[in-house]
Amino acid sequence: MRSLSAEALSAVADTVPTPTYDRRQVRTGIVHIGVGGFHRAHEAAYLDHLMNDGKALDWGISGIGLLPHDRHMHEVMTAQDCLYTMVVKHPDGSLHPRVVGSIVQYLFAPDDPEAVLELMADPATRIVSLTITEGGYLVHPVTGEFDSDDPATQKDLRPDATPTTAFGFITEALSRRRERGLPPFTVMSCDNIPGNGEVAHKMIGAFARLKDPELADWLEREVSFPNSMVDRITPVTTDADRALLAEQFGVEDAWPVVCEPFTQWALEDHFGAGRPPFEDVGVQMVDEVEPYELMKLRLLNASHQALCYLGYLAGYRYVHEVCRDPLFTHFLLGYMDREATPTLAAVPGVDLEQYKHQLIDRFANPEIRDTLVRLCAESSDRIPKWLLPVVREQLASGGEIRRSALVVASWARYVEGVDEQGQPIEVVDRLREQLIERAGRQHAEPLIFIANRDLFGDLIDDERFVLAYREALDSLHTHGARATLEAAAQGQA
Repeated sequence: MRSLSAEALSAVADTVPTPTYDRRQVRTGIVHIGVGGFHRAHEAAYLDHLMNDGKALDWGISGIGLLPHDRHMHEVMTAQDCLYTMVVKHPDGSLHPRVVGSIVQYLFAPDDPEAVLELMADPATRIVSLTITEGGYLVHPVTGEFDSDDPATQKDLRPDATPTTAFGFITEALSRRRERGLPPFTVMSCDNIPGNGEVAHKMIGAFARLKDPELADWLEREVSFPNSMVDRITPVTTDADRALLAEQFGVEDAWPVVCEPFTQWALEDHFGAGRPPFEDVGVQMVDEVEPYELMKLRLLNASHQALCYLGYLAGYRYVHEVCRDPLFTHFLLGYMDREATPTLAAVPGVDLEQYKHQLIDRFANPEIRDTLVRLCAESSDRIPKWLLPVVREQLASGGEIRRSALVVASWARYVEGVDEQGQPIEVVDRLREQLIERAGRQHAEPLIFIANRDLFGDLIDDERFVLAYREALDSLHTHGARATLEAAAQGQA
């Protein structure tokens, strides 16, 4: 057995496909901030495909880690010469691993911020891409404006500050390029946010305006921010995944990435400094991303929220377990058909009915072993962006909202911190303390959770939503998740 590295590639190639290109010829063209499982199973994998076809060797990726937990990724990637194994897990149990080589270096920014800034300011860098999570854009959940109160952001806004945040690094690198007469790079968001490019443009622009108004004016005129829709279920890598890769394929990889077979990327063709030929490896280069992104956010992402809290409360721990239970799949399809789909426009080239049933099949893949805990995390960044827009559009049109109200109620019940078996729930959310405090009062004050206008806006003022929410929460408290879903299926809740 060989530990994965450049030197070991020839030995590893006996059991696992490896890069067919000479990695010594690959040069950085993309700097990516936030290298995690999804980036390595998605953007980096598409680039690796291109390189295996003899293309895009000047579009190698340099990864950047900003946060303390990124140090471990830096250590692993450095030890493995930035190589890693992507393992595609099929529902029949078959595994298809391949070694990906499109990432050429990984820098941990706190160790050498100047090296990161100069890399981003280098004219060879033509794209800076992002997977910094929904919360990383600092969008106020109700107003949609830039929330500059974040302490790290306040620190980066000080004159002559050394950057620590994504926005700080991007704006300082753009400032250097402007001063040197260099064209800007394109900023390409790959996060699950409606209009992610527009959001990145607005939020980074707002940060720049607070930091340097002249730079902000230049950014508005010169920098491209294409919208995109990205999709591939990529659960957290486990020790079992590492062991399986070693046992079946003889590859010792400290941090492989596992994913489902399905992958999709719809990308607006709006790049100011060139781009790789993404269309050659299946990326849908489109003029308008919105139909694709709303389809994904309101059907896939919101459905994840629709199953995770109710499933966890009912005693399940994995997504595939929930989606093999007819009661839950009936509820999910009801949400998708009766509440989400009426808010969607036609999506070019996509059969929505087929897409919805395909989602259930993807969720039910037992080999992925995606945890409900992962889906339940950071809900305050997810529910307002993915589910509440459906609620508001349905309320405005007179459409159904009872299932969505139940999902919100199940989140409120989950945040109480104990499941229906009396076991503790570890709530993971940047607003954890205030959410738990409100949830702890809702037996006496049933509407206290949705009275948080910073998250729910004026929904507390809508009688129809309040009634549906209160009935759902009462049923969850009195009867539990499964009985509540059974009553809903019979039209009694």
